[in-house]
Amino acid sequence: MVIRLYKTSTPSTRNGAVDSQVKSNPWKNLIYGQHRCGKGRNARGIITAGHRGGGHKRLYRKIDFRQNEKDTYSRIVTIEYDPNRNAYIYLIHYRDGENRYILYPRGAIIGDTIVSGTKVPIKMGNALPLSAV
Repeated sequence: MVIRLYKTSTPSTRNGAVDSQVKSNPWKNLIYGQHRCGKGRNARGIITAGHRGGGHKRLYRKIDFRQNEKDTYSRIVTIEYDPNRNAYIYLIHYRDGENRYILYPRGAIIGDTIVSGTKVPIKMGNALPLSAV
């Protein structure tokens, strides 16, 4: 991944860096509005925690934790930022046309082919059951 360093022009850009491969606009079919109504309020709607609340509106990305497409090859398309967790996610395209988000393993690059199943090689991004490891 290529990291782009900022030239310091204001105090907020000092020591700043951005990953240039990370895309920001999500795949529309894999997001939905997360209902975050708490914001430091109790059941009656009264603020009980003064330091909580506000914040930017965030959309939730549906992550495929199970990876139950067995022995189906997929290709990494984009690396994206997820505002709901501190890990990057990446979008994969299956050969049948389905798209899914998966947590980003450090070391996988865009264009890699990954597969999940019982008899797949042990490689970064591949998913095996514990009995096959």
